[in-house]
Amino acid sequence: MATPTAVYSFSPGDLRVTKDMKKNFDDQGYIIIKGLFDQAEMANLKKVFEDGGIIKNNGFTMEDGDGKKAKMAVWNTPGNDVSGMMARCEKVVNTCEDLLGGEVYHYHSKLVYKDPFSGGSFLWHQDYGYWYHNSCLFPDMMTVFVAIDKCTRSNGCLEVLAGSNRCGRIAHEVIRGQNSADSERVSAIKKICPQTCIELDPGDAVFFHCNLLHTSSGNNSADRRWALLVAYNTKANNPLVPHHHSQYIPIQKVPDSSVKECTNYQDFTGKDFWDPSKTDSAGQAILEKQAKCEK
Repeated sequence: MATPTAVYSFSPGDLRVTKDMKKNFDDQGYIIIKGLFDQAEMANLKKVFEDGGIIKNNGFTMEDGDGKKAKMAVWNTPGNDVSGMMARCEKVVNTCEDLLGGEVYHYHSKLVYKDPFSGGSFLWHQDYGYWYHNSCLFPDMMTVFVAIDKCTRSNGCLEVLAGSNRCGRIAHEVIRGQNSADSERVSAIKKICPQTCIELDPGDAVFFHCNLLHTSSGNNSADRRWALLVAYNTKANNPLVPHHHSQYIPIQKVPDSSVKECTNYQDFTGKDFWDPSKTDSAGQAILEKQAKCEK
């Protein structure tokens, strides 16, 4: 397992994407920013998920086929609670715009929570393996993964094939209820692109391209593994067809200080939580296309 190479440290008030960061994002498919959110910011975020009712009222479960369960909650609009401030804060949004080279908007967010010993795995996939079928024409999209808990190999941290973003979109197929990248192609890419374990401390963040192949194993430890993932699309790549995630809506950026200062932990008005069991006809057509994923 390779060690991450595209690693940077956050300095408050001084986060701008350098040429080296942009090159690593383009070449490796990701950059890691250590300490993007400090202890106080993360403590404030935890109140939303631990005390605010998002998990209880909006979480759902996916069996991973190995006897474990992957759990998540998904919403399409950032909202005005602490998680919304994090998705809208300048140090996140400006970084995404610098990396993608244009205005971005909030595509969706999700909390992925892996319980001790029972948290499920995710198979090798590209996010664009899904989003292509949502009528997004270009892979000008990305995700920001923020570690809420310490992420280690034992509790199912993120793993990537560094540089696989340059392979283009790979065919996906449904395996154990998940969209999985073609196994033969993944095996071939593994011989060229080093499999890299992304171990993180709370508050660290990974910015990764939508074509980067990634996976995570089940949680085999006594420690939970929670993470907030925020997906962004570029304004110019607005999906052709309305579906179960957001069309272009200008993002209302907020100062970085808003993450720590926000005291809204329970008002989720307008967040538009996604219930996979209640999909409209347009969304259902999209999901059926995703399920087919013809080679």
